[in-house]
Amino acid sequence: MKPLSFKRHRFPADMIRHAVWLYFRFNLSLRDVEELLAQRGVDVSYETVRCWTKKFGPLIAKRLKTRRPAPSPRWHLDEMVCWIGGRRMYLWRAVDDEGEVLDLVVQRRRDTEAALKLLRRLLRRQPVEPEKITTDGLASYGAALRELALTHVHRPGRLRENNRVENSHLPIRRRERQQQGFKSQASAQRFLTTHAAIYNTFHVQRHLISRPTLRRFRADADAAWAEATA
Repeated sequence: MKPLSFKRHRFPADMIRHAVWLYFRFNLSLRDVEELLAQRGVDVSYETVRCWTKKFGPLIAKRLKTRRPAPSPRWHLDEMVCWIGGRRMYLWRAVDDEGEVLDLVVQRRRDTEAALKLLRRLLRRQPVEPEKITTDGLASYGAALRELALTHVHRPGRLRENNRVENSHLPIRRRERQQQGFKSQASAQRFLTTHAAIYNTFHVQRHLISRPTLRRFRADADAAWAEATA
């Protein structure tokens, strides 16, 4: 894979990498990133930061995905309502039983066709076959899985049994409030796909691990970021 090119950019590559990391890693607005960079003596506008995130974010996310280990074959699927450009839409998401975001797609409908689109993307892009697919009681999942001949791995359950994916919606809700909603379906898909890849790389369940393990995980994440942004 070719290295990222920062040619014809006035600011140093390290500064651009850091700005992109700040924006996607933390619940910050573009103006927040502008102010943090100003504290380091870098005079850059938030619109410039926006251009950096739009240009380099998807490229870095693609590189990070190729470096992730294979996910668990036990998947959790769910959909959440989001308002995009004043219209009611649905964010369909899938995570494994470790909380790794497998895929997501923003769609206008909450029906069988929408469920099929998510499932086909998963089956096409994931390196493992599902052993168990847990969903809520939405009938569209059952219809889609019947069409794909996957009813033998379907586990329609109550809300508590799908807490893994329900809890994974929380970072998205925080970003949605921070950005005062998404402006278009395309921009929402682009941002959320990039955010998911960076979230997978850096997120750890801190309450379940020791401090030395946390330091090791952080070092591994930093190394993956450095390699993906080289």
